[in-house]
Amino acid sequence: MSAPKPITFTKADADALVTVTGRIALLLTADGKSGPLGRRLDRLSRGAITRATASAAWDKLKPGEGVDIAWPAGLQAEALQLVKLPRRATMAEARKAGATISKALGAGGVTVVAEGQIEFAELALGLALRAYDFAAHKTTGVKERGDITVMTADPEAAEAGARAAMAVAEGVCFTRDLVNEPANVLTTTDFANRLKAMEKLGLKVEVLDEDALTKLGMGALLGVGQGSESPSSVVVMQWNGGKKGDAPFALVGKGVVFDTGGISIKPAAGMEEMTMDMGGAGVVAGVMRTLALRKAKANVVGLVGIVENMPDGRAQRPGDVVKSMKGDTIEIINTDAEGRLVLADVLWYAQERFKPTGMINLATLTGAIIIGLGHEHAGVFSNDDALSAAFLKAATAEGEGAWRMPMGPAYDEMLKSRIADMKNTGGRPGGSITAAQFLKRFVKDETPWIHLDIAGVALPPKETTLAPKGATGWGVMALNRLVADMLEG
Repeated sequence: MSAPKPITFTKADADALVTVTGRIALLLTADGKSGPLGRRLDRLSRGAITRATASAAWDKLKPGEGVDIAWPAGLQAEALQLVKLPRRATMAEARKAGATISKALGAGGVTVVAEGQIEFAELALGLALRAYDFAAHKTTGVKERGDITVMTADPEAAEAGARAAMAVAEGVCFTRDLVNEPANVLTTTDFANRLKAMEKLGLKVEVLDEDALTKLGMGALLGVGQGSESPSSVVVMQWNGGKKGDAPFALVGKGVVFDTGGISIKPAAGMEEMTMDMGGAGVVAGVMRTLALRKAKANVVGLVGIVENMPDGRAQRPGDVVKSMKGDTIEIINTDAEGRLVLADVLWYAQERFKPTGMINLATLTGAIIIGLGHEHAGVFSNDDALSAAFLKAATAEGEGAWRMPMGPAYDEMLKSRIADMKNTGGRPGGSITAAQFLKRFVKDETPWIHLDIAGVALPPKETTLAPKGATGWGVMALNRLVADMLEG
């Protein structure tokens, strides 16, 4: 996997800065004031820092942004980057500062000069996440990235403070890798194998194959994958770090490794991005990895349904009727509304087997949520106000956009079928809401539940503050915080 860029914390050393040949990044307050290292750099560069911080360009910078002084006089560094960061920086500002530094990272590496009161955990998270680069399939044009070193008065304390943040970074990067992988690499089998390999971290991982799913009666999930040569499966990942015997909290993810739309085939334009249709399962996997790495004191189970939706002589047709594990029958109106069929069976299985204290599912489920919320927010649908509020609080704290959407029985009318218990789609009006109403039918009344539609945030069309263009890993940070706040607090 694309492991997060390692960060080395070292003792502040003014003499060592003279010989740095890569980049130097200096954190400064808005007034340009710095500690002894900053003042030494200013003298070595013949007042370049003083002149830069007195300029109009510096005044215009927002917290976390920076400006470069190329080939500064008196130093061997190729660039001196001045990054504006308040003494009492917010979490978002500290992360943005780290991201600003990493975005400019080159082959020579960077030495970050951090003096004063700095949130090293948040700075490190920003450094690690923005340094991510998915280049596994490139043979040319790969940008070389050197080492990241942070100079501080107390490197041991800084490193200890950043340890949990680096576990989060690894979970996010794992999710990004999964979502960025092409479907001929991340097949259903390969996906399951990557999750099974996490047993070495202390997770208990089971792979339920098609025979097991057939015995369980998962006709909705199996119907989606029957047109593919790749076998369908459900992977169950358990982290038992809490009190022995306590029921777990459940995370459920849609893992469609490629979605052609099936017989209701999608338009050719943009179909290549359907490698990201396993994004919900990718987030669940990343959260479980993070919990294991940081030894979370909570019981959490992650379940993902892994399938491929292909058109074939054996593929599911519009007009077919399938039977879910719950026992409900579903008329297939559109084979491109397949993710909800996968989730229906996995949600029911999660409740039947684990009796969870609460349950959250994630899926790149509908294009309709992108029309409603764009690429800034995921859609939040819930049957429980307390759980919804707790998640929204965690998402806001982590800077991951989420917005609660309405639900209601009136939308159920759109799912009525003439020949079965329900249809798998209610048409275009309120498409993301009717999808949520469909899923709600497979959630028991006593189970607090959230459905997160992440279609707009999993793979946005441009880079974000903490991620280059491509998969963001949205949700790993928010769900990790939710577990910490709700189950470990």
